[in-house]
Amino acid sequence: MLRRRPTMGTMNSVLVCSTRDILTAATRCPRTLLATGAGLLVIALPLALCAQEAEDDSRAPSHPLVSRFLTRADEPVHAYRARRRLEAHNPRFRKEAWLEAWTWLDPENGFRFAIIAEGGSKYIRNRVLRRALETEQRTIAAGDAARASLSETNYTFEGAETIENGLLMLRIKPKRKDMLLVDGSLLVTDDADLLEIAGRLAKGPSFWTPRVEIRRRYERRSAVRVPVFVESTAHVRIAGRSEFRMTYEYESVNGRPVSAWFGVAGSR
Repeated sequence: MLRRRPTMGTMNSVLVCSTRDILTAATRCPRTLLATGAGLLVIALPLALCAQEAEDDSRAPSHPLVSRFLTRADEPVHAYRARRRLEAHNPRFRKEAWLEAWTWLDPENGFRFAIIAEGGSKYIRNRVLRRALETEQRTIAAGDAARASLSETNYTFEGAETIENGLLMLRIKPKRKDMLLVDGSLLVTDDADLLEIAGRLAKGPSFWTPRVEIRRRYERRSAVRVPVFVESTAHVRIAGRSEFRMTYEYESVNGRPVSAWFGVAGSR
């Protein structure tokens, strides 16, 4: 049986509650409605490195940094073991939940996870946090890297702007309205190493969630660039602002042990 090799670009997926859930919740008590509002939170599941892809295009990038970024040869992530913490919170209704899980990725078995601890709202744990991991699992199995890649097929890359500490910001503009694309900016080093993606989803997931802002941060573990932190804020009708965070602590990447575990749960 032919297996799809999981890629980092396939790991960017979106989670939303169904319209049926919304209508069902609307007929119930406010407690259920607020839980559904928290469930409407869009979770950008970012083992998405949105890896750069080579472009067969005669047009030269508009800025040298863009060219360096698009042609940078980075080792892809094909295997890892990491402990994650996921949190979701709805400030308006003061409901929250958290979950910790071991996660694995490898070419043979794809993405797997095992929950080791959890607390808070049962509904949010099941409908938001667990579903986030389940959706990531399905997305990786489906193999849909191209839709999320940081490539000229998906984005227009605009001029670089120098900000503090010698870092540079690249503006990215999606070429289509897609929930897997971000209208925002990249934070990179002077040698075009990706540090952060921030902005708004190019397309709102639904009428109930018209706007979602996200931020993903990347660092090097065992010389490989991996996501270490993601947060999103979904502006949900009726339920108000819903917030999501996910942090990663890696034990190994691409078969190599991570020399030190980096606790990023408190990082912002």
